[in-house]
Amino acid sequence: MPMPLVARKQLFRFLTESYVVGKIAYALKISFIFVAILFVDAVQRMLRITAEAEAAKSANSGVNHVSTEVNIAARKFYAQRNTYLTGFCLFLSLCMTRTIQILVHLVRTEEELSTLRAKTASGSSNQIAEVEELKAALQKKSDDLATLQSQARQQATEYDRLTGEYQQLSGSADKRID
Repeated sequence: MPMPLVARKQLFRFLTESYVVGKIAYALKISFIFVAILFVDAVQRMLRITAEAEAAKSANSGVNHVSTEVNIAARKFYAQRNTYLTGFCLFLSLCMTRTIQILVHLVRTEEELSTLRAKTASGSSNQIAEVEELKAALQKKSDDLATLQSQARQQATEYDRLTGEYQQLSGSADKRID
């Protein structure tokens, strides 16, 4: 059953920031170094015992002592067992370390996501209000533009009318003077 985000956050914060857990993790890293040394030793021992078994088989060339074969088989079994145990321990330690790193990264990413969502929620309400203000200002400007255009049309019409009258008066005055 998955844990809630708050519980996971607190758990992983404790695991990543605690002084005691840090010391335990350091001790585990040192012990994993020892396990790695034991793994190398187990592999070397297994190779040495395998080489000894081959040498014993070729040296006896047909004469086999049961006790010698059992002794070599037992030593080979123990060496292989130690190799598999230490190798599996190293593999699991690497898997566990990587899994914990991935989970800590996941929790941090979820925290960032929640803060970004909170910022967008508060920011979006501010942005919506700002957009509404800008729309109102744009509407006012478009109304002003429409009013200015109608005034310009009226003035152009009045100018044309006055120009026509002036031409009529000036044309009739020219006729009288002639």
